[in-house]
Amino acid sequence: MKKFKLSLATQIFIGLVLGIAVGGIFYGSEQAQSFLQPFGDLFLRLIKLIVVPIVLSSIVVAIAGVGDLKAVGKLGGKSLAYFIGMTGVAIVIGLVSANLFHPGTGLNMNELEQTDISKYVDTSEQQEGKSIVDTLLHIVPTNPFQAMVQGDMLAIIFFAVVIGLGIAAIGEKGKVALQFFEGLAGAMFWITNLFMKYAPIGVFALIGVTISKYGFASLIPLGKLALTVYGTMIFFVLVIFGITAKLIGYSIFKLLKVIKEELILAFSTSSSETVLPRIMDKTQQIGVPKHISSFVIPTGYSFNLDGSVLYQAIAAMFVAQMYGIHLSIGQQIMLMVVLMVTSKGMAGVPGVSFVVLLATFGTMGLPAEGLMFIVGIDRILDMGRTAVNVVGNSLAALVVAKWEGEFNPQEVDNAQKA
Repeated sequence: MKKFKLSLATQIFIGLVLGIAVGGIFYGSEQAQSFLQPFGDLFLRLIKLIVVPIVLSSIVVAIAGVGDLKAVGKLGGKSLAYFIGMTGVAIVIGLVSANLFHPGTGLNMNELEQTDISKYVDTSEQQEGKSIVDTLLHIVPTNPFQAMVQGDMLAIIFFAVVIGLGIAAIGEKGKVALQFFEGLAGAMFWITNLFMKYAPIGVFALIGVTISKYGFASLIPLGKLALTVYGTMIFFVLVIFGITAKLIGYSIFKLLKVIKEELILAFSTSSSETVLPRIMDKTQQIGVPKHISSFVIPTGYSFNLDGSVLYQAIAAMFVAQMYGIHLSIGQQIMLMVVLMVTSKGMAGVPGVSFVVLLATFGTMGLPAEGLMFIVGIDRILDMGRTAVNVVGNSLAALVVAKWEGEFNPQEVDNAQKA
């Protein structure tokens, strides 16, 4: 008799449903929140524990595997071109959606609850003091170990690329170093699979805390914004990503099926970090060469946040509409340009979506206090945009692999990978 076993995706989904139910039952209970929070925090800490060594070792192995500086530059150039192009499309879709559905028009601000955003304001002011040159210089770490401690992903990626090029350049002498990083990457992926067994409990706790803290009632006054954001994201994934996938000879539905576990997990935790190692692994299983997935996906984690910029475009228009501020086509084009720059310049900044919006509002002359009205439901919106970011980065690996002529689609039995 075959032993009955639930797949990891099913376990995570059950955790998600039970967490929503428990959060709803104990809505407003600080005691329930304080009980559940440590279980959720433990899962996030376990994942954060392995993200830096996985990104470092995977990129070193990927770059050393490519070996040629010209080939690395070509791969990086194609990745960046795709990231910028898709970011632009995401912003345009967000602006079009906001103009079509007007989520902020006619909203009574007296019905809305304001939330403190001072921590985001402080971070935004620190970032605004930096020029583009400062941002670019910051990518080069003066102390790579400090960058690893701080989780500064762009600096870690730069350091990993340099190490990989160095190992490739010295040939046979670099074999021992390469074997070390290959071993480290393999060990980290094994640990990831071990930690993922705890994922259903972590998801249960995190979603339970979110629902018990904010409740479903917080969505009612801002329901039109939430529906606009989620509706636009679904359209973006199925249509824009769908067309992109079709152009490279793949199906967006096949991709969604392959990464369904990671999507549920990213949605539940509002964290792309939780699925970064497994997305790299899954894209390799469906035909993306290891050196491409190991480079594109960690880089996309900082540069390719399609869900985030789409949301930021809608949120900016929402606040303008709420205050009765008309933005002309020219001003909306300027808003698009500003979002393109700020979203790339602040990659990896805590609370990045709000920090980007604050910096954008300052440039566009929009009232920053408008953000105080939507902070309360930001976690619920963040769940959706995180899931879109994950799909976007998975697809980016496929697109770049196809662009390089190295994508060989393979069927994957997702159930047996759980």
